[in-house]
Amino acid sequence: MKTEIIRLFGIVQGVGFRPFVSRIAQMYRICGSVCNTGSYVEVIAQGDETARRQFYSDLIHKAPARSCILNVSTIIEDRKAYADFTIIESKIEKGSVFVSPDIAICEECKKELFDKTNRRYLHPFINCTACGPRLTILDAMPYDRERTSMGEFPMCPACHEEYTHVETRRYDAQPICCPDCGPEVYLLGRKERNRDAIVKAREAIYDGNIIAVKGIGGFHLCCDATNDTAVQRLRQLKHRPVKPFAVMMQDLAAAKRECLVSKEQEAILDGHEKPIMLLQKQEKTSLSHYIAPDNPKIGIMLPYTPLHLLLFTYDDELRMPDALVMTSANAAGAPICRTDEDIEQEVLGMCDLVLTHNRTIRLRADDSVMDFYDHSPYMIRRSRGYAPLPFFVGEEAGPSVLAMGGELKNTFCLNKDNLYYLSPYVGDMADIRTIAALRESMVRMERLLEISPTVVACDKHPRYNTTIMAHGLGYPVIEIQHHYAHILSCMAEHNCVHQAVIGVAMDGTGYGTDGTIWGGEILICDVRGFRRFGSITPFWQRGGDIAAKEGWRIAVSLVIQLFGDSYDVVQKLQLCDEANYKAQLFMTRQQINSVISTSAGRLFDAVSAILGLCRASTFEGEGAMKLQFAAERGQKMAVMPNITAPIKAGRQDRYIMPTDQLVQDIVQRRLAGEDISVLAYRFHVVLARLIVQACEKARDEVKSDIVALSGGVFQNTLLLRLCDTMLQQRGFTVLKHQLVPPNDGGIALGQAIYAKYHKGGI
Repeated sequence: MKTEIIRLFGIVQGVGFRPFVSRIAQMYRICGSVCNTGSYVEVIAQGDETARRQFYSDLIHKAPARSCILNVSTIIEDRKAYADFTIIESKIEKGSVFVSPDIAICEECKKELFDKTNRRYLHPFINCTACGPRLTILDAMPYDRERTSMGEFPMCPACHEEYTHVETRRYDAQPICCPDCGPEVYLLGRKERNRDAIVKAREAIYDGNIIAVKGIGGFHLCCDATNDTAVQRLRQLKHRPVKPFAVMMQDLAAAKRECLVSKEQEAILDGHEKPIMLLQKQEKTSLSHYIAPDNPKIGIMLPYTPLHLLLFTYDDELRMPDALVMTSANAAGAPICRTDEDIEQEVLGMCDLVLTHNRTIRLRADDSVMDFYDHSPYMIRRSRGYAPLPFFVGEEAGPSVLAMGGELKNTFCLNKDNLYYLSPYVGDMADIRTIAALRESMVRMERLLEISPTVVACDKHPRYNTTIMAHGLGYPVIEIQHHYAHILSCMAEHNCVHQAVIGVAMDGTGYGTDGTIWGGEILICDVRGFRRFGSITPFWQRGGDIAAKEGWRIAVSLVIQLFGDSYDVVQKLQLCDEANYKAQLFMTRQQINSVISTSAGRLFDAVSAILGLCRASTFEGEGAMKLQFAAERGQKMAVMPNITAPIKAGRQDRYIMPTDQLVQDIVQRRLAGEDISVLAYRFHVVLARLIVQACEKARDEVKSDIVALSGGVFQNTLLLRLCDTMLQQRGFTVLKHQLVPPNDGGIALGQAIYAKYHKGGI
């Protein structure tokens, strides 16, 4: 009998795909079967031709909302007749693996959670086929209960009935459970469990205390976001003076009360990923000023687990605030806490109570963070809800690759065939605890994705922990220059790795091929290699690593470079006292603890210090953020003068963008008393024009109209928009990031692409 064999690749496991196939098969009287193989879902369909066509159309176009079909293959062959349509047990086959990210609680489960007649009323672990944990509880594929941490909880008869009957919402829902058979919540080190634990946690928040809460991929530290005293105390305990805290709002209405939310932002904010979204504050807000001091945006997310919802709403008659701080529970430099033991070792002194549970988190997944640019997502941290969805790039041939990623904002990348899987966010690799978390996560992801890498890619910096780790894994190692990896990641996101592009890589630090610090680069590159076409004007970075945190040091170095020994200028700009100036001057004359740099990140820090916005940063990017916010204020001022870029650009061994002239101009105008916000905007506009001029010069040589913008400095959406607009006006096609972060959280993709094509000889 004519039989259609359909194989569907993508996120088709753990999202109700098999029961969906069974339902539409019964609708069209199709006989056959559906099976999950681990690599794909296989559908065998028998029926008349018209019915098969309708069945196939619904299969593709009416698939479950949480599914993502990435590829379909179909063959027709003769087979014996099937009597009916059945869902058969999963079978494990080798091939590409697609692991679903964790999915936020769906609307149906939310309704049941607060339905007093439902047997899962107020159940902290309610879920169904369309929602709940996935990646973070998974041991191995295929995605079946026995291969998850829910395998530790045998189903009660009622749950088993739902799990095994196709007509229910929970058919084949692997994390299915209820109060009779599911995990339990409890207070760490105390006797309260379940209801008593939740009530006590709510009372603690209401009373102004700080609690730790276990979520899907790790713990949060939580307090009342409207309580100044509680937020300030959390800042003190976490040693986080001004870096913004993320806020979880009770619902969309509360989020809109505090922030401006576009329709495009609303769809993602309240969608099934529920990332932290950077949103513009309303003019009047009820949130504590200390949430995001002097910052026009707030990182907002909505509840994505049942337990989060129960912190806001419960039947204990306590009226809770509708805004809670939800910041990652971790010590400075360490990864997010995953276990009770992590909490006891790392952050017990930062909170008054710990609300935890006994469903094991297998793999950490911090919250994703997303900005918006040009009505589209602009990812800052890609993790929960998105990882490990793969990117399709290029051809399938070549070795399987493990790319170690960056030293800051680390994520790693695993490749097999033409699929590139970026991991959830790991953290900054300067801390031994984060190194251990990276090792643990790599082993688990390799097992889940059934990838055995044969080559490792890493940064060229010889002292990075990721580089040292790469050389200790026992595989051939390919080192990739940092900024080239940035540009390749942007090219890969647009699947144009075979074209020559002009790469604009702007970030804080990267090890250059000449042994100096790079960070403001114009590269001409394709997948075969790159050439350093140009850079910003080199300057001396003095004081070692501390200069990355204290922008006044770079500012003083630039003043000395531009004006000579001139403490008078330094004093008028209030950059440092005389003793510190003399120390800087001594290092200048003796060339001690000094290195040549073209870091755009440090240039932003220096200008921020010159304008009196931020002399020293308490977190990465603070000076640059304050400079951007000032520039956005300056942009709105009606007295904005016409800005012309400096004319003189230089060539040494490369094209030099005259940023030294730009800094000199800013210093002179600042000393003349011009408005700080206007000068901040002037800096952005002139820098963008210098970048565009450099791209035009590069176009003359490479004959390419494609420009790729990457690097952490392009988290600055004002600079991004200025460059993007000017480049397009001059006929360039501009590649910008969207779902791959422009910062170091995205470079693993670029590293993997390079290693794949070079080791594989493609």
